[in-house]
Amino acid sequence: MKKMKFLTVGLIAAMMVPAVAQAKPVQPVREAQRDYRHDVRDAKRDYRGDVRDARRDYREDVRDWRRDTRYQNYRAPFKYQTFRVGSTLRASYYAPAYRPAWDSRWGVPRAGKNLTYVRHYNDLLLVNTRTGKVVQVYRNHFRWR
Repeated sequence: MKKMKFLTVGLIAAMMVPAVAQAKPVQPVREAQRDYRHDVRDAKRDYRGDVRDARRDYREDVRDWRRDTRYQNYRAPFKYQTFRVGSTLRASYYAPAYRPAWDSRWGVPRAGKNLTYVRHYNDLLLVNTRTGKVVQVYRNHFRWR
């Protein structure tokens, strides 16, 4: 009988050892999961911070460009007139003094061959220099200045 009890206790102990041994690895797994969640949360925070920084830099660049005084308070020596596509301009309207240098920040494509951009008050006109015809009109393009 003692042998039977001894064997029973031994079997129970043998069955308990793997259960105890299996309980230990759960802790590192939980720690790893927690670390992963923290890493993901930190990455999202960093991403949001990067986006926030990029937006702030963009706003500062736009603000600096708007403060550029080259095109502020621009007034032509003639009265404002609305132009439409197909209108013909006199050569004095697209003289070099009214041709701003193309800038990618304007959001307009480069002028092609025999074409030039002309500023007329707040409007930006794309004009064919050979014929004087207006090819494209960007109304109030400089309005935000």
